[in-house]
Amino acid sequence: MTDMRPLALVTGASSGIGLELAKQFAARDYDVVIAAEDSAIEIAADIVRRPGVQVRAVQVDLRTVDGVRQLYSAATEGERPLDAVALNAGVGRGGAFVDTDLDDEFDIIDLNVRATVHLAKLVLGDMVRRDTGRLLFTSSIASLMPGARQAVYNASKSFVQSFAEALREEVRDTGVTVTALMPGPTDTDFFRRAKMLGTVIGRGPKDDPADVARQGIDALLADKQKVAAASLGTKAIATASQILPDSVKAIANRVMSAPLPHRN
Repeated sequence: MTDMRPLALVTGASSGIGLELAKQFAARDYDVVIAAEDSAIEIAADIVRRPGVQVRAVQVDLRTVDGVRQLYSAATEGERPLDAVALNAGVGRGGAFVDTDLDDEFDIIDLNVRATVHLAKLVLGDMVRRDTGRLLFTSSIASLMPGARQAVYNASKSFVQSFAEALREEVRDTGVTVTALMPGPTDTDFFRRAKMLGTVIGRGPKDDPADVARQGIDALLADKQKVAAASLGTKAIATASQILPDSVKAIANRVMSAPLPHRN
């Protein structure tokens, strides 16, 4: 990679919102380091790559401490600074808490929470020392509501949202910016991996991940605190979530996350 262009890092970038975030950075003339746990990250690199833009793929499991360290080392190879970082990697699991596998819940915590904190500790410290940089957290409108039938996932996103907004306040007097991207239901592989394809929300309308990513990067570059992306429906849910009681939101989440009868 050259050091002529700004450098961005995107996690969870083999597909979905992460891939689209990487494409947005590349379209804005950033070199990009992309990371994911699966081998599809190499294919994603070919998709993101464009003339004059360098893209490096790192296959790594961010649920582990060693994986986080490996990614940070690879991303900052040659002591080239990271100008923008999108902490997007995340996973979910639907179902009643008493029925889900404990290891699945720990995977959510390890990736959505612990790895996010670890990477933020590494990249934000460097940005503050340089007095420049942009940090984007992929939260969710799920962060605004108790997640009945997605209890640990919603709680993890509530953590990410609170964490992002707290860090934004901490660095407000520096040249570093922090933005939270809050997608609604989006047309990605999330619902299959979360075993929620047969739920109300799994079968419902979805936003285009390209639209979500574009609004996220626009908000990041404009130094917005947060953005609910992408459709008017998603923005309306986010607005309503600020008003409705938690008890009502918990019921709504349970209904939306409940399995539908099998189709014949």
